[in-house]
Amino acid sequence: MLMIKKITYYSVVTCFILFAISCKVQSVNAEDNAPMVLQGPAWAAAWQQKAGEYKALCYQAYNLAHMQLDFLMREPSEKPYAIITDIDETVLDNSPYQVHLALQNAEYSDASWIEWTAKVDCDTIPGALSFLRYAKSKGVSVFYITNRLEEERNQTLKDLKRWGFPDTIDNHLTMKTDSSSKELRRKKVSDEYNVLLLMGDNLGDFSTVFDKKSVKERNHQVQDHAAMFGTKFIVFPNVMYGHWDGAIYDYKYDLSPNEKEKMIMQSLKKY
Repeated sequence: MLMIKKITYYSVVTCFILFAISCKVQSVNAEDNAPMVLQGPAWAAAWQQKAGEYKALCYQAYNLAHMQLDFLMREPSEKPYAIITDIDETVLDNSPYQVHLALQNAEYSDASWIEWTAKVDCDTIPGALSFLRYAKSKGVSVFYITNRLEEERNQTLKDLKRWGFPDTIDNHLTMKTDSSSKELRRKKVSDEYNVLLLMGDNLGDFSTVFDKKSVKERNHQVQDHAAMFGTKFIVFPNVMYGHWDGAIYDYKYDLSPNEKEKMIMQSLKKY
């Protein structure tokens, strides 16, 4: 009788272990099979957080901005000088948010994004702080134009202030209102200031000619404005998100992840 009880006990334990392993395997497989629009940004975040190449590109962009600023300030101006910069992935690093989404097998939502920014826990983009402090020391005003929502104003200012970014005051920070286009907000600054440089990670940070255009048109406009990049427009790398991927699936953000992945894969060159 004792031997039978032992056999029964070990059989139950063995079945439980096998069941747990089976559940773990199924969970891993479910993650492995997640569409790349969910898992891809996590790999991009890994590159942003760990790759020396990413940091080198950021330093390269800010070194170029430094040289251009010195060059452009040689020309006298009736208006005071200014720089317009984006915030996310231009001066502040939001890669932990993308990792969080991937672990949840989730896409962007305003609610989850606001939850992240409320933490006031962004790192800085390499080179951002030293360059903007240098610009301010030369008498150049800094304006932050972001597509964060108005309800994120306080936490955004807190995040910028805790690092010591210059001009972190209300009238130098413009949030998204009724449009994601930044054209009118840029014009408001340029009406009063001589804007020397525009800085951002998305083409929409520079001109309305890039707003909500197709992949073909975006690339065509980049070619047409090639002389502006590195002289007036300073671009920062961001492979986690942006209008570059939205353009591939025609900005149909309400499509399912699988539908988006299908459109992306169909658009790619292959052999």
